[in-house]
Amino acid sequence: MLSPDPCDPSLLLCLPDDVFGMVSGFLLPRDACNLSLCCKSLYALASSEKVWFSQCDMLGVVPSKDLVEWREGVASYKALCRFLLSVKPMLGIWVYQNPELGNLVYVMPGFVSVVGCRIIPQELGPLGIQAGPILWSTVFEVIGDFDGSATFVLHGREEGIDYVYCGSVKYIDESCNTLLLEVETREHDYGSTMLQSRSMHESTSGNNEAMVPFSKLAFSDRRKLLEVTVGLVRQDVPSMAAGPLFPRLRDDYDKFKKDLLLLKERRANLCQMCNHVGGQIDNEEISQGAVGPMQLELDDIRKSCNWSKDFSDLLNNGDVHTQYTKKKSIGGYFWGSFKHILGKSSSVNESHAIFKKLTSRREIKHARLEDFLRSANSIGITLKASNVPLSSYRAWPNMPDNLFALYKMPLRAPTPDQVYAGLWGGTFGWPPGKSSEDKPGKALFFLLLSYEESQEQKVLIATKLLEGTNYVLHPNGSAMFIVDLNEPSSEPFPWGTNNDSLVDIKHAFTGEGISNGYGFRYPGSKPGSLFAFQNGVLAFVWKDTRVVLSLQRLDLQELLKKGERVSSLPPINNFSYLTKSYSNVFTGFPGSLLSPRLDLTLSCQLLYFKISPQSLHVLLNS
Repeated sequence: MLSPDPCDPSLLLCLPDDVFGMVSGFLLPRDACNLSLCCKSLYALASSEKVWFSQCDMLGVVPSKDLVEWREGVASYKALCRFLLSVKPMLGIWVYQNPELGNLVYVMPGFVSVVGCRIIPQELGPLGIQAGPILWSTVFEVIGDFDGSATFVLHGREEGIDYVYCGSVKYIDESCNTLLLEVETREHDYGSTMLQSRSMHESTSGNNEAMVPFSKLAFSDRRKLLEVTVGLVRQDVPSMAAGPLFPRLRDDYDKFKKDLLLLKERRANLCQMCNHVGGQIDNEEISQGAVGPMQLELDDIRKSCNWSKDFSDLLNNGDVHTQYTKKKSIGGYFWGSFKHILGKSSSVNESHAIFKKLTSRREIKHARLEDFLRSANSIGITLKASNVPLSSYRAWPNMPDNLFALYKMPLRAPTPDQVYAGLWGGTFGWPPGKSSEDKPGKALFFLLLSYEESQEQKVLIATKLLEGTNYVLHPNGSAMFIVDLNEPSSEPFPWGTNNDSLVDIKHAFTGEGISNGYGFRYPGSKPGSLFAFQNGVLAFVWKDTRVVLSLQRLDLQELLKKGERVSSLPPINNFSYLTKSYSNVFTGFPGSLLSPRLDLTLSCQLLYFKISPQSLHVLLNS
């Protein structure tokens, strides 16, 4: 009897489900999809839950035991794989150059979601880096829907109230290095429930090639349009939606299960908030600001705002701003904001001259806002994850200063030839990672260690991502030290012994550490040495001053799960803080009684000394 053809699909059909599921783990998701197209029998086999569980597990976004919990929120493991595949490129560290003190956002898994968490500049508590609670705030979430599609939720706080701002997610490039907050126009069919201008719909249909990208608008237009759109889509955060964003560590199983129940209910509420309109939006709701989170219908705006007439009215009629503000339409908010600028002129003639100058300059360099809004019949905020060409200097990307964007820092896992690569937490002083009685409140630094090779020289660069001081000492993205890994150091470690044991040094390299130079923007450098110890600690020592910067490797995801959440900034600033600032802008949170330093210190004291509520009240008011 002849053996079956090696390519005979019946061989696959003979495999038990468990074995086929394990075998499919070696396929890419697209290969699993292609396999299902071969024949009906393979379609049923390749569509099984076990196959797509293997695909989800292979992506490595969350552990296998978490996948089982996430599965309850989606239609199938195939839908879950669709979501995980789309959001995986977003995981990791994202930064922006302003404010100088720090703008570090870490994107990590939540519950059927990924969460962008801003690390707050802070000082080290008495429990040390590994045990002390890290302060963080929420920037955004990307939530997986029942079918595996993604929804964008921006977080923000205005006038002491927490809000969420629901939007959409554009295609996420698998090699994305930039996250952009934008306003998106699109064609949207509201059906019989939406009043719509037929002529406008006909004029915009089929003209996708004429659509104006948001990035082509002038910066002032982009900012105003974002402010208006965000203001119209915001929604109050219900008590349940204000719960945890990700479960705590599994070391306490009862607390973990409790968190999981809260997460499921919270996600269901957020999904309902983002989808409750379902296309049933009318013009009266829009004019009153009661609009759905995903889309804002523009036909009402076009009918209420004649663009050329609005500018002349704005220049000649002082009540136009009030008139449009009462309507709460995008036209009213947007053109009203121009009155504040043009109103500073002492005469109408001066205003006309300024307007003519501004518009002529914009027509040369930028697209017109009118053309952007005319290109579709709906509008909303969106998250765009794309890959753009970026140059860098000493491992820090050169960033434009007029984009609402975050930029990805490549977080590489250590390898045998790059053993020190990755994220490290540092403090000045020895022993590492702990405050002392004589020197409490050490500033906590986050450094990203990366390798560069050129002209047979292999260097290690320690890039500053976060600085936990009240006033910035070094520019964001500074190289705190650079060492030549091909040049061993013969310098002795100045802190050779401690109270317990002899310091065991594994390697030592020569290098240069940051110092005062030609000003804040151009720091100098002085010679020093990097010491690597057997217990995994690194220490860079400046030769002349004997100042030591000690480093420990960090698991930021684990630290955040043990951390403490604080209030967010206003929504647009919360995404990327464009204003340059050298002081800690994150200390004065609206509605918060504690500064990060006091909050962190009190939390640690409560753990150790069990302060009573009465004593705490006295302490806070002293």
